[in-house]
Amino acid sequence: MEPTILSYCKIKNNTVWLNGDEIYIDNKSVDFDAFLVNLYRHINLNYPKFFKMDNLCKLGMLAAEMAIRNNSKSDNCEKDKTAVFISNNSSSLDTDRNHIKTIEDKSQYFPSPSVFVYTLPNIIIGEISIKHKLAGENAFFVTEKFDEKLMHSYTSIALQNKHTADAVCGWINVDGKEYEAFVYYVEKSNFNPLIKGFNMPHNPETISRLYN
Repeated sequence: MEPTILSYCKIKNNTVWLNGDEIYIDNKSVDFDAFLVNLYRHINLNYPKFFKMDNLCKLGMLAAEMAIRNNSKSDNCEKDKTAVFISNNSSSLDTDRNHIKTIEDKSQYFPSPSVFVYTLPNIIIGEISIKHKLAGENAFFVTEKFDEKLMHSYTSIALQNKHTADAVCGWINVDGKEYEAFVYYVEKSNFNPLIKGFNMPHNPETISRLYN
């Protein structure tokens, strides 16, 4: 059985692609923070908690939102059986730097709880799961670069389990001004090329092609 990729979203260089189509480009934002807010408004997310998140979670939330809402099974997915598998290469380094700034001056030692909570990269899985009420298996990987073979292998094994029916997978990375998100939604059901709409076979070659 070869599972099916039902949708994917890629965000890089102030541009957003959904299922291969360029759907948004922001030529006005001069910084990453402004781009994230503009994209949030563009997709009508309406999730106030978004503004309390760090940039890694904001980026991941936006990419996951579009991948989840724009697939053919979005209204019928088994949320208690939907897994979330995410990876990156900078972990939570971007937020770690901000946290250090709050504690490096011993005379002004005021560590911020709102910053500290995001000093673990897997918090992004929690934020996505809370927003979409997902309660399946989850895992976060830190690798030198996006590893399509690892993501495919881990996801495929999970989908063989009766407790996993779908999975939100991908690469979400933020390191200063450098950022990139690639999130795709996988359904357990066997890939059928005759089905209309976006659907692709879940294998390393397809995942690599979509990412690149």
